[in-house]
Amino acid sequence: MIDPAVNWAGFALAVLLIELTPGPNMGWLVTLTFAEGRRAGMGAIIGIALGLAANATLSVLAASIILAQGPALAQGASLLAAAMMAWLAWEAWRGSGSDAGESSPAAAPRAGTRRHALAGFAINLINPKSALFFITVMPQFIPGGQPRFAQGLTLAAISVSIATAIHLALVIGAARARGVLMAKARTQAVRRVLALAMLGVAAWFVVKALG
Repeated sequence: MIDPAVNWAGFALAVLLIELTPGPNMGWLVTLTFAEGRRAGMGAIIGIALGLAANATLSVLAASIILAQGPALAQGASLLAAAMMAWLAWEAWRGSGSDAGESSPAAAPRAGTRRHALAGFAINLINPKSALFFITVMPQFIPGGQPRFAQGLTLAAISVSIATAIHLALVIGAARARGVLMAKARTQAVRRVLALAMLGVAAWFVVKALG
């Protein structure tokens, strides 16, 4: 049963803002699709999704144990979440191409689809940014900031689903919209709009922690 007390829509929006910010997974998938075709891109997507899911599950488990120790830790997590969102906003604004849910290898030489899947899985499994996102940001959308494991898993599923949907859209549209995807000026404008939105989320986390 879906818990009505959890801010599902707010969490989905936060994930969407981060996942839409151009990052390494995006760049890798687009480049891979251009170089080796849709099949290679789809293989990488599978690996990325599995890596993100495993990372999120472990992070949710850690968060549910750590944050259950008391309200002080929950408040500290709120401040850390605000700092993380502000940092991501700064990275997006300056055009570094980093984001919380993504860290993938640069475009690799031609390789089998299975190898691309394994690369995507391994890099996203050990991604510290993704783990930090779930441990600090995810609890902000749960009453009291102390998530139950079941709540965390549902939020993790939402996050992975949003990321995978965006990755699928990138791979499917890469060959048809290369000029749009690779236009530097347009990418910078989108990145800066998302940066301001993430900064707003960071401010909300601070107010919540100190309120």
